[in-house]
Amino acid sequence: MKTKINKKSLSWAFYDWANSSYSTTVVAGFFPVFFKSYWIQGFSSVESTATLGTTIGISSLLIAIISPTLGAVSDLKNLKKKLLIFFMVIGILSCFGLSLLSSGQWLAATVLYGISMMAFNASCTFYDSLLPYVASEEETDFISALGYSLGYLGGGVLFLLNVLMYLFPARFGFENGVQAVKFSFFSVSLWWFVFSLPLMYFVKEPQGKVSERFNLVKLTHQSYLMLKATLKDILQNKNLFYFMLAFWLYIDGVYTVISMAVDYGISLNFEAKDLIAALLITQFVGFPSTFFFGVIAKRWGCKIPIILCIGIYSVTIVLATQMSKPIHFYILAMIIGLAQGGVQSLSRSLFAKMIPKEKSGEYFGFMNLIGKFASILGPFIVALTVTLTGKSNLGLMGLLVLFILGVFFLLKVKSE
Repeated sequence: MKTKINKKSLSWAFYDWANSSYSTTVVAGFFPVFFKSYWIQGFSSVESTATLGTTIGISSLLIAIISPTLGAVSDLKNLKKKLLIFFMVIGILSCFGLSLLSSGQWLAATVLYGISMMAFNASCTFYDSLLPYVASEEETDFISALGYSLGYLGGGVLFLLNVLMYLFPARFGFENGVQAVKFSFFSVSLWWFVFSLPLMYFVKEPQGKVSERFNLVKLTHQSYLMLKATLKDILQNKNLFYFMLAFWLYIDGVYTVISMAVDYGISLNFEAKDLIAALLITQFVGFPSTFFFGVIAKRWGCKIPIILCIGIYSVTIVLATQMSKPIHFYILAMIIGLAQGGVQSLSRSLFAKMIPKEKSGEYFGFMNLIGKFASILGPFIVALTVTLTGKSNLGLMGLLVLFILGVFFLLKVKSE
């Protein structure tokens, strides 16, 4: 059966292309390094790391707390698309603000980065909640994978361009690398806005339930009642509960590998260029592989490909214990690129098919909550494994427990 990619579903998928520029160039690429070397000069490495970590932690905590409530509100009123655009604009403006800051303005950089991260994650919640409205149940797997694959490609293309501007500033008309990095933040905000236009124009706002005038107090009260009922439904629905438990376990392992990979490379004394090259490899391998997983899900469903991706991650963890050269890091980046987009996109589409369409905002708010509190258990397991074994190269091996338990509960999920 062929999947029809219409204007609405393609426009929706292009938001992944648009906002992935932020997660690659800003979050994974330039901000952490530029923050330490330019904005927070004079601070010790411990102080700068603590400041950055606190900013990320507060931003993640805030969005985790408000996501389910905002999702419930978006279901009660026709606000899914409106809230997506609202947070998108906040993210774009705060990202643009980073390009205007001078050396030493660490406080402003911290605040703008925290706001942009929160806005980015909030917009993704409402973006995900629109998936059931742009794709039929038969097309959900493919369209979800299409979005992630476009995200890998779009984020990778702009990041590659920004890296070239940083490495060869004179060829792009910049005086030095600092100007190139500042322009990179501006380019992300422009890219994010321009490629969000198709979604803004061609994806219609789903109709909500409440037609009376907006009453914030009443709407907030109604949203909390909905959240209470939804949480009860999740606990009573064994199938959905098993999936959310499985998702929390295996995605915790996935996010930990992503977040610890650079630190792992640094501990092996790899240079910055090696880490950037590995990130680019992951992006460009992720584009075709994620698209491929969307295709095979039409034949096999979501569970088998997700388990395959988890298996790939497990192999990566074992191979990482033998890593000693940059070429090894490149190979592992390639392997991770094969599985990363697949496990994320198919988890999103499987979840979308298991929840009530009219409550997608609320349910994806819960999923966002789980995603934000993931990467808590994983790093702790890594730290415990390193402490018990006394070897840093064995730290990631402890994550195998999360993957095994994740697969165990995923096999209990009845789908397709």
